[in-house]
Amino acid sequence: MNAHSPLTDYNQAIAYLYARLPMFQREGKSALHLKLDRIEALMDYLGNPQLKYPTLHVAGTNGKGSVSHSIASVLQEAGYSTGLYTSPHLSDFRERIRLSGSLVPQEQVLNFVNQHRDYIESHRLSFFELTVAMAFDTFAKEQIDIAVIEVGMGGRLDATNVIYPLLSVITNIAFDHMEFLGDTLAKIAGEKAGIIKPNTPVIIGEYHEETFGVFEAIARTQNAELFTAWNNLEAQELVPQITFDLQGAYQKSNRLTAIAALLKARELGLSISDAHITSGLARVIANTGLKGRWQWLNAQTVCDTAHNEAGLALVMQQLRGLNAERLHLVIGVVADKDLSRVLPLFIKDACYYFVKPNVPRGLEAVILAQQAREYQLIGEVYASVNEGLQAAQSAAAQGDIVFVGGSTFTVAEVV
Repeated sequence: MNAHSPLTDYNQAIAYLYARLPMFQREGKSALHLKLDRIEALMDYLGNPQLKYPTLHVAGTNGKGSVSHSIASVLQEAGYSTGLYTSPHLSDFRERIRLSGSLVPQEQVLNFVNQHRDYIESHRLSFFELTVAMAFDTFAKEQIDIAVIEVGMGGRLDATNVIYPLLSVITNIAFDHMEFLGDTLAKIAGEKAGIIKPNTPVIIGEYHEETFGVFEAIARTQNAELFTAWNNLEAQELVPQITFDLQGAYQKSNRLTAIAALLKARELGLSISDAHITSGLARVIANTGLKGRWQWLNAQTVCDTAHNEAGLALVMQQLRGLNAERLHLVIGVVADKDLSRVLPLFIKDACYYFVKPNVPRGLEAVILAQQAREYQLIGEVYASVNEGLQAAQSAAAQGDIVFVGGSTFTVAEVV
């Protein structure tokens, strides 16, 4: 196929993007380009679509996906046509780009790739850069009212950081992607705080003594007013009035962060009532299609995409709280994961089913099982995620619980 032969269907277009563009989720470090020069040039080429509608920008180590979906759900309830960009996707590429909750049409993806094929062929782009650009361009063409944009990794040098939002939101800071973001919480916070823009308010979701001063200092240099979710009395008063559909125990702080951000957005001129907040946060899954966050696959099987130290600690705590007769854990991770940080968090008296997520970055299940044994985590190795899940479900007796997790990519194979 030459560079000018049009791709004829959506599946062909997606296959082309996967084959043509390096993807961090698949390949790791080699796919990263931690500079903004390429995305800025691409935005210029597209006519800077990201500047044609208001945006909200959400960063953080954990919770940024849940907070982004929660905010988008409320904006939809308030009657705004809402763009939502998140990553990675679980089962369908189009999960990354949503239009008022609906997946971007396949035809629009195909048309974008064909229209800009020459640029893709002649410029070095990552998969993430291209998909960010596709989202921004789609939102402009659809003339949406507002977009919620989730950071991919970090913030300062993330490809999404070419927007000038109404409001910036930083959910929390924990250890993750330390090879790229830094080996202390303060360094990681500095990278996340890169989304704070001049004269633009910022909401900080969770307090940590090692990071809060970093946010205060950077906000001061940007003349950006800083607000905190944890001492927002109006947000706290709303929480008991809402029946939330996101049930992970870790969602408690995410809910408060989302509500605080929505209240600030209301102050900035968006028409958002308490009733919109109440209905939107009760219908996040229905309105936005969010998957993989403490999601029950059936009455006995739950999965969660938590994959770093902070997230897994909370998920393991919630699993213990289920008081199951026995726990069966189907676990798969990526090869660049620091297992010395996460394996000690897992429940020792559970039955383990070690698997490899079906991505090039996936850690071989045999190696995972060997390292897990050093932490008294004992189980069998299975050839695929689904084989491990089937074995766990077959072994689970009445009163037992099956859990699937360890990586976003493990969960992606079962939802």
